[in-house]
Amino acid sequence: MTPQQSTVATVTEEEPTIGRLVADASRDISSLIQNEIALAKSELKVSVKAGGTGAGLFAGAAFVGVLAIIMLSVAFAYFLHMTGLDLAWCFLIVFGAYLLIAALLGFLGMKKVKQVRAPERAIHQAQETKTLLQRK
Repeated sequence: MTPQQSTVATVTEEEPTIGRLVADASRDISSLIQNEIALAKSELKVSVKAGGTGAGLFAGAAFVGVLAIIMLSVAFAYFLHMTGLDLAWCFLIVFGAYLLIAALLGFLGMKKVKQVRAPERAIHQAQETKTLLQRK
């Protein structure tokens, strides 16, 4: 073997083929994607767990808030009773106040719902785009 042939043989043994490089790259990319998916899954697990705990705590807070409103209503009725009104009338007054508040909130809610409109400009723009694309 001549020195030139031994150099060519060494270079060929050290340099991988294009096929091997492509196979290695695709294997590495596949491994990278799988690892990124596993990382995303583990992060989502933690986030979902924290979100579920947070939602449960909000539900507990809402329940305690409802209990507080009930107790406040009873206290308000008893304060009215201290004016000399019969207790039944006091509770009826509190009930009426809540009906008025509910009616007011319902009325305001209906006004806001009636303001909801379709996204006319976006629909018009989409129709124009569709028309332009159909011409080509």
